Amino acid sequence: MNLKFHKKKITGILTVLPENEVNFDDEIDNYDFSRGQSMKLKLIMGYGKRRVVKEGTTASDLCIFGLNYLFDNNFLKKDEIDAIILVTQSPDHFVPATSHIIQGKLDLKQDMVCLDINQACSGYPIGLNQAFMLLDQEEINKVVVLNADTMSYKVSHKDRGSRPLTGDAASITIVENDSSDSVIYGSVYVDGKGADALIIPAGGFRIPSTAKTAKLETDESGNSRALDHLVMKGDDVFNFVQKEVPPMVDNLLVKADKHKDDIDYYMFHQPNKFMLKKLADKMGIPYDKMPNNVVENFGNASGVSIPTAITHNIGDKLMEGTLLLFLAGFGAGLSWASLLMKMGNLDFCNTIEFKN
Repeated sequence: MNLKFHKKKITGILTVLPENEVNFDDEIDNYDFSRGQSMKLKLIMGYGKRRVVKEGTTASDLCIFGLNYLFDNNFLKKDEIDAIILVTQSPDHFVPATSHIIQGKLDLKQDMVCLDINQACSGYPIGLNQAFMLLDQEEINKVVVLNADTMSYKVSHKDRGSRPLTGDAASITIVENDSSDSVIYGSVYVDGKGADALIIPAGGFRIPSTAKTAKLETDESGNSRALDHLVMKGDDVFNFVQKEVPPMVDNLLVKADKHKDDIDYYMFHQPNKFMLKKLADKMGIPYDKMPNNVVENFGNASGVSIPTAITHNIGDKLMEGTLLLFLAGFGAGLSWASLLMKMGNLDFCNTIEFKN
């Protein structure tokens, strides 16, 4: 589905990373794999350092910390916020919505919209799409899009396919109406037939967590995990991305009457370095236009990897000028979504550390 928005803009992006850092080299012995094979995978996939929360820290903690930073530094005022959209697949509780918890703990006004969206890797553009729609309402002038996940809790320490990649993070994006006649192009796709390619089988109402679902089982590849853990069918996800993302990009470029070379940066979800390089190769996009360095420095925090890539790689440029960006997320669902938009002259575009 193609989307189009007029007179909307992003005025600031903040990434919040846990201060707790884990190094892949320190976890090699957890996996049923030789050290030599592990080091080869490190080079290919981009394993390195990742940021993970300490026990007891949740998505709302990261978001509240980041919002307080913005309040304290006069980048945002509480009474300006007309809506909060939280995109997460690791909520604080099943009930109530985590966005309500954030609103209450920050003592924000009652006359506002609070909305949780259950999306993962494509969650950043989907959350922004929702924000642009809300801004069409006369009484909504500023929307705060929160994207946060703490999926490290749900990855087995003996799963070499997922654990070395998984990080935790949050992002805060401020979205407002634009007085200039700006145009933003978007697209959203879903294929629920592939839902089991990325799934946590137990813990919901279909399969409640029990002692049995917590028991580790070893698969044919030597990964040990329980039904309570994230399961990723790596080959299925890779093939899905290579098949569906390039035509999505081509379609949106046509809709916007743009050529690939017109785009300053392709800020894509960061599953791993190998997948992004293959994607860039297939689409004929130079590596320097599609950064792939988030996983090796911070880990893959699902949809938050897109704003992390932005603040880490081009934050200064977006505060000093304007760039034409292509944003794309793809993964769990299966879901893939994109945005093509001009972004720049931001009030802030940086990364901070969550300390607890």
